Amino acid sequence: MTLQATVDLLERLIAYPTVSTDSNLELILDLSGRMQSLGARTHIFGDETGTKATLFASLGPDQPGGILLSGHSDVVPVTDQDWTSDPFEMRRADGLLYGRGTCDMKGFIAACIVMAERYAAMPLKRPVHFAFTYDEETGCLGAQALIPELNRLGIKPDIAIIGEPTEMRVIEGHKGCCEYTTRFEGLEGHGSSPELGVNAAEYAVQYVTRLMELRGDLRARTPIGSRFDPPYTTINIGRVQGGHAHNVIVGKAEVDWEFRPVQDSDMRFVKSAMEAFVTDELLPQMRAVYPQADIAMETVGEVPGLEPMTENAARDLMATLLGANSAGVVPFGTEAGLFQQMGMDVILCGPGSIAQAHKPDEFVSLDQLEMCLGMLERLGDRLV
Repeated sequence: MTLQATVDLLERLIAYPTVSTDSNLELILDLSGRMQSLGARTHIFGDETGTKATLFASLGPDQPGGILLSGHSDVVPVTDQDWTSDPFEMRRADGLLYGRGTCDMKGFIAACIVMAERYAAMPLKRPVHFAFTYDEETGCLGAQALIPELNRLGIKPDIAIIGEPTEMRVIEGHKGCCEYTTRFEGLEGHGSSPELGVNAAEYAVQYVTRLMELRGDLRARTPIGSRFDPPYTTINIGRVQGGHAHNVIVGKAEVDWEFRPVQDSDMRFVKSAMEAFVTDELLPQMRAVYPQADIAMETVGEVPGLEPMTENAARDLMATLLGANSAGVVPFGTEAGLFQQMGMDVILCGPGSIAQAHKPDEFVSLDQLEMCLGMLERLGDRLV
């Protein structure tokens, strides 16, 4: 009965086309109404546009601590993907449920909402919180906006379970993801007199060269016992653009780049190294010729990693609930590091596989949903 209710709710959630570029408000209002009907304390936190929102809801005693169950409501686009059926109309076949978001991660959200009905009828001794965010796929924007709101309200769960698709395996770590666009503004001129201009492309090349030099430094900073593959922080140059003719000094250039820190200290190391290189070396050279020259770095997104911890109450709890004797790490990023930075013990564990996420004919199996419901049911039994 619980499984069927979860499938029915998942079908409803899939019908909301909550692609990150579009609104998720209808879905959030639907979930909010369901939680309010159970007597939950609910908060809806909207973004600046008024088209996106996060739902935060709580059951049980209004006191510090407790468990947080979290998932993102947005999904990636289906544009130019070859789907067998309508991606926003759930299809069932051979024990699998197909549709955009089935595993990433509306299946977990549906399971949480259905189990909330059970929690609401129980004499909980610790609160259970639910966070359903927006724009995880485009920089974890909803979760980043949620953290200060929770601090303002004095809400700090002890443990967070992020229901990303892990095939119900316990995951205790992943790298961060930091993405930037750095823009260079120089002075155009004729290519026959390069000393009279400030070639933005040349300074962009020096910038990229410095980033590539940092790769060696980051390898030397590899944490002892790092379980990531590769075990160190990586840097990638995604795009270098500038100029429009062979004989013109380039006036503007851009570099898109990213790095994936295995530890917070690497994030600070890379940013401070590049800021010092720009301030102490590149800009003085550029402005000696053209005082208006500039270098500006736009932060596209900064999401901290989930650092494996020696002591992790969330990992220990999930080991008990699932009978798991180990926890792994994954290469993809999530909102988990944001909750860890708030002081919670955090793990990832949810139904479905990341191998199906973002692809056409995305699916989650009934077996995975049943495992998730079993875990959530056992979780509830430990809260009374």
